[in-house]
Amino acid sequence: MVSIRTKITSRVEKFIEVDATGYRRAILCIFIKLKKATIDEIHEKLSKKYNVTRNTVASMVGYIHSKLGILRSHKESYKTPIVYSLREEYLDLILKVVTPQAKKSAESVT
Repeated sequence: MVSIRTKITSRVEKFIEVDATGYRRAILCIFIKLKKATIDEIHEKLSKKYNVTRNTVASMVGYIHSKLGILRSHKESYKTPIVYSLREEYLDLILKVVTPQAKKSAESVT
């Protein structure tokens, strides 16, 4: 039987594999560095390096949250934005997948 960590590793590797623009790796690097962020915070950091819309960022973060299963979401009230946070139990797994470019991407984006 395949473990959940193995499945998540496979999903993250496939997610990064089709990353032609670099947005996906950069978003993961932002989460590695910040641990918690809103869509607007991620968009602000990502738009410094890439020409990316807020909707594109929201779509990718939503995909990471729902399909990869490495993020948690929390909303204080209906008036506040959703805060996404990286699940600590998968931090080492994400670092292994993103490592070759993690430091370079995180430094250039943040």
